[in-house]
Amino acid sequence: MLIMSRLGNGWLWYSLGIFVLICGGQNRYRAFFAGALSALVAILIFQRVKPLSRRRRPCEIEPHCWAVISPPDRFSFPSGHAMTSFAIAVAVGSFYPQCQPCLLAVAALIAVSRIIVGMHFLTDIVVGALMGSLVGYLSVWLFL
Repeated sequence: MLIMSRLGNGWLWYSLGIFVLICGGQNRYRAFFAGALSALVAILIFQRVKPLSRRRRPCEIEPHCWAVISPPDRFSFPSGHAMTSFAIAVAVGSFYPQCQPCLLAVAALIAVSRIIVGMHFLTDIVVGALMGSLVGYLSVWLFL
């Protein structure tokens, strides 16, 4: 789960973008830009919402927390990892339906990993995943 959490920092999604540009066929540019736009919008949203929510992280609340990584920012709600992962998975997967189940499974693993490493509560990732999915669908709508 630590590896999945680290992949959610962006490395996996950067690699996916490069792969789509190289091997993505006729939809490659639309898929790439829909994924990039959804990631950018998701990041902008969670950076604005987290300071408003001011929800402390589990590793800050529980001194015996199992967290082995440092939090990327101060607040927990919503999960930025879940939001960006689902935004990208939905956006790119919409152009490649045969890959969408795998992309969504990876996004779900990244989201769940954030609970296991002590960075988020369940509600943080559920709301992040829902918001990210909505952003992904809206970016696909723009590029279709």
